[in-house]
Amino acid sequence: MEGLLFLCHRIPYPPNKGDKIRSYHLLCHLSRHYRVYLGTFIDDPADREHRHAVAEFCADSYFAEIDPRLAKLGSLTQLLRGAPLTSGFYRHRGLAGWIAHTVEQHGLQRALVFSSGVAPFLDEPRYAGLRRVCDLVDVDSDKWAQYSRSQSWPMSWVYRREARTLAELEASIVRRYDASVLVTEQEVALLRERVADAAPRIHAIHNGVDSEYFQPGDYPDPYGAGGPTVVFTGAMDYWANVDAVCWFADAVLPQLQQQRPELRFAVVGNRPTPAVQRLAERPGVIVTGRVADMRPYLAHAAAAVAPLRIARGVQNKVLEAMAMARPVVVTRAAMDGIVSCEALERLVVDEPAPAPCQGSPDDGSHPWRLLGWAPQGLVLGAPGRRRVVPVVAGPQIEATDELGLTTPPPAPLRGPRITPSGAIWILESPLGVMRYEGARMKLWWPPDWPLGERPAAIAISPDGTRVAIRRADGLTVALEAAPPEAPGPPE
Repeated sequence: MEGLLFLCHRIPYPPNKGDKIRSYHLLCHLSRHYRVYLGTFIDDPADREHRHAVAEFCADSYFAEIDPRLAKLGSLTQLLRGAPLTSGFYRHRGLAGWIAHTVEQHGLQRALVFSSGVAPFLDEPRYAGLRRVCDLVDVDSDKWAQYSRSQSWPMSWVYRREARTLAELEASIVRRYDASVLVTEQEVALLRERVADAAPRIHAIHNGVDSEYFQPGDYPDPYGAGGPTVVFTGAMDYWANVDAVCWFADAVLPQLQQQRPELRFAVVGNRPTPAVQRLAERPGVIVTGRVADMRPYLAHAAAAVAPLRIARGVQNKVLEAMAMARPVVVTRAAMDGIVSCEALERLVVDEPAPAPCQGSPDDGSHPWRLLGWAPQGLVLGAPGRRRVVPVVAGPQIEATDELGLTTPPPAPLRGPRITPSGAIWILESPLGVMRYEGARMKLWWPPDWPLGERPAAIAISPDGTRVAIRRADGLTVALEAAPPEAPGPPE
């Protein structure tokens, strides 16, 4: 196989946050087509243990360790150069030497750069003959411009400068590289508008979600006894996430708790800042820090929230919650770039003041009404799962002539089976086969089937009246559905 240089601003493992999810799936895919030579950074000591897992995908690898605090100080020299602080953060003499040696020794002709921050490593004339592709992910400069509008001086000036210099770097990359890719068509449109002369070389590679991994199922309850819980997941040292949970805790949660005092808000993600940690002092707020598995926190939440006021690209936290069949109450910014539908649009809201929450969540159309209503939330989450699986199942790495990649097959659909209308869906569990229609549930189990034995596969007819269950030994059992009998949520 041909060799390929892959430069990444952060070790692409484990796939537990936005950029790592995307870079990990790219690495997996590239390793099936190329001998990958990976140069990347470790900015968290906890990631050192993952070097061997990453190296298995590579012909060779170089891990440059940096201390984020010292790297930030070192980046200040960029103020004198008129360059972005971001690219100064990733300056590393050892990695630069490894790149030069690797390209020359192995005669590499192709390079994939993940993030504009590491693109300057290939600025030297010796690399001009490489076929270069840059995955910008999103238009990062626009995000810094958004940050500047929410800050006071001097940080507003720093962020405006970063937005301007990053925009210049992005335009330079697009013009000099053979291709540049971003995560959504919206990001592509924005960058094509800015760099119109290089528009044909700008493409979209959409993010996906591993729908086989993120699927409803039986998970231990991490919350314990108490009221219903709404959850936010994400890296909690990322400024946009910090702003989101603090805004939700200040502007939304107190009003919800006036109506439902037992309602809890869980902030789940690694490295919470002091501002996030202080939220745990408030009634009903849980701050977990790093967790080994996000799925139990999503599975046992009445709903997920993504109240982002600043966002670019696709929010993986939203895709993951949708794949877990949880309703997600989001701001418009958090939903940008995600294929939506009418059933999901009712869960998009930007104003902080919720409508009164007494009675059934079907009393009105305001998204905040569903929070805390687990049975109704389960049904409202079904369209999200139904929408996300056929559209973004598995990493959606689209083929382009510039990248020379083939499109991987989507991950198989497992977990709930949903009728085309989204009105009826089936979920298997150790207790039986559960059929949901509206807020009603019916439990089935074939005669003589051992309790606790999971089916090998489940299929549902388009009208939801027949279900076929295949056992591990290959025997298929058909069930005829009667109208569900179980009542809806109590008043």
